[in-house]
Amino acid sequence: MTNAIRIIGLDPGLRRTGWGVVACEGARLVHIAHGVIAPPEKAAFSERLLMLFEGLCEVIAAHAPDEAAVEEVFVNMNPSSTLKLGHARACALIAPARAGLPVAEYAARLVKKSIVGTGAADKDQIGFMVRRLLPTAGETTADAADALAVAITHAHLRRSHAIRGAA
Repeated sequence: MTNAIRIIGLDPGLRRTGWGVVACEGARLVHIAHGVIAPPEKAAFSERLLMLFEGLCEVIAAHAPDEAAVEEVFVNMNPSSTLKLGHARACALIAPARAGLPVAEYAARLVKKSIVGTGAADKDQIGFMVRRLLPTAGETTADAADALAVAITHAHLRRSHAIRGAA
C-alpha cells in the first residue's frame, strides 16, 4: 500500500482509551496496530490525564498516522462522570492536533451504524464486525475494537466524501 493513508481511531476514556491504526488505500483497509492506554486508577486525576496524553503521543509517534478520528462523548446521567470523560476526550483531541494531524469527530451512533448497520449496536456486535473487516487484527478488547471502528468509519466517510467531491 504505497499511497495508503494511515488513520488512527481513538475511543477516549479515563480508565481505558482504545486506539487503532488502519491503512486505507481506495476501498482497501489494512490493520496496522491497536491497543489500550490504561492509567492506574489509583493515580491522581491530573496524573492519569498526563499518562493518557503522553501515551497517545507515543502511539502517534510510533505509528505515524496521517489523520485522526475521535469518538464523541456519550453523555450519561452523571454530570461528574461526563465531565471527567470530557477531560479524557480533550487529551484524545489535543495529542493528534499537537502532532499536526487533522482530527475528525464522529458520534457513537454513526460509528455503530457505519460498522454494523444500526446505531443501536452493542459492543459484541462492534467487535464481531471489526474482526470481519480487519481479520489480521485478531482478538481485541472492546475499547480497541471501538477505536478501530472509529478509524474504519473515518476511512469510509472520507472515501465517500472524495467520490461526491469528484462528481
